Amino acid sequence: MTDLKLFSGNANPELGQRIAKYLGVPLGNISLGTFPDSEISCKIEEDIRGRDVYLIQPTCPPVNDNLMQLLVMIDSCKRASAERVTAVIPYFGYARQDRKDEGRVPITAKLVANLIARAGADRVLTMDLHAAQIQGFFDVPVDHLYAAPVLNEHFLKQNIPSKDLVIASPDAGSIKRSLGHVKRLGGEVAIIDKRRTSAEETVQANVIGAPVKDKIVLMFDDMISTAGSICGAAKVLHDRGAREIHVATSHAVLCGPAVERLEAANLASIVCTDSIPLSPDQILPHTKILSIAPLLGEAVKRIHRNESVSRLFVSPV
Repeated sequence: MTDLKLFSGNANPELGQRIAKYLGVPLGNISLGTFPDSEISCKIEEDIRGRDVYLIQPTCPPVNDNLMQLLVMIDSCKRASAERVTAVIPYFGYARQDRKDEGRVPITAKLVANLIARAGADRVLTMDLHAAQIQGFFDVPVDHLYAAPVLNEHFLKQNIPSKDLVIASPDAGSIKRSLGHVKRLGGEVAIIDKRRTSAEETVQANVIGAPVKDKIVLMFDDMISTAGSICGAAKVLHDRGAREIHVATSHAVLCGPAVERLEAANLASIVCTDSIPLSPDQILPHTKILSIAPLLGEAVKRIHRNESVSRLFVSPV
């Protein structure tokens, strides 16, 4: 591991420290700041010539600042003659705009993929992309991991009897994910019928599939942004008599009124990973944060040693 160099941007330095601890290597010394006009400054404070470099930087809010910082870090490493630069992006921003669903709109997921590759990244390591096909937007190799094993392990430790368990899909698009969790956790599947009333609002109307009355219900989603959909689904489940509702997500973006909505949703627990750092006012008393540092650290180790990482690609579907 002596040729490996690990650097963290300012987006999630705590995760960078945890990955470094898992690998048993120190975080590299890098100076990041801004000029008086708010332009980003960067300097690699140690020799990386001929080294295998990994840059840990989720593009979470503030998305534009963190994305630009990642691009500047990549360029700095390439100009310092790094042998290979891998962008470790636990949360990939701009992923929701992955197709033209109406006229005269951009495909920003492809645009950002182009920017990262053009900046000089030789490889990308990411987790739970909003749409798996985004891997194909990159012109460099992409290792796409899933948080499902980490989330499943947490709920397996709760020893919930299979007869009492229902995995609820918050919308039709998450059915495959829910079926994957049922294979590992047991229980039955229910689907929340979600109808969109406008670009900003959705209405959850019916529960299809397994009955949820007096059941412990788990809902999994790749991200919670404003929490409108997940809290609307939780209300429907409460109305149908669910005993407990637990929500699990890979990426807790929690923007806008998300925290207030989750606080009012009467959830037994909110489980998320540390792909995105949460401020103290975003952490509710029943929030459980699971670390993905061992998962990402193991992937970094295997990529560095040119070993197979396929066993880490445990998809929830």
